[in-house]
Amino acid sequence: MATRLRADARRNRAALLAAAREVFAEQGLDASLDEIARRAGVGNATLYRRFPSRRHLIAEVFASHMTAAVQLAEQALEHPDPWAAFVGYLTRVCELQATDRGLAELLVTTAFDDDERLAALRVAAQRRAVDVLSRAQRAGRLRSDFTRDDLGLLMMANAGVAQHSADPHAWRRQLTLVIGGLGTRSA
Repeated sequence: MATRLRADARRNRAALLAAAREVFAEQGLDASLDEIARRAGVGNATLYRRFPSRRHLIAEVFASHMTAAVQLAEQALEHPDPWAAFVGYLTRVCELQATDRGLAELLVTTAFDDDERLAALRVAAQRRAVDVLSRAQRAGRLRSDFTRDDLGLLMMANAGVAQHSADPHAWRRQLTLVIGGLGTRSA
């Protein structure tokens, strides 16, 4: 039987998760846990009581993000136009990545695949992403030589542009140029 948290413990946990989302988005996965505790208005002991390690905190924060990535692909598969679905999916994933440094890092690393929940969500997200791109290829709209590995490289490039450009919207220009090179003449 699961133990119910006291009201103050629930508030502290929620505050820690909110602060962690914010700090990881700004600073990446190596962000200071002290900063997370400070922003949550709790002590370090409270943070470690709720999340015994950085990995536990990251898994809790990013499981919902990875679930959202799976849902984006599923929504794209419901779109009637395979090319528009692919472009929309790619744009939305790149946008999420560009606005959240922690997510950007998580999407291009396998360092957290020992967490069963994150690993399963990563596999599901990758599988559904391949379904989106395969559908656009079958429709003759996406280059036939574009692969899942190419999608991973595109994510790495997007993360780099988002993190290192002085223009917070530079990733959009890069993505527009890449998409222009991915379509077939019918696209």
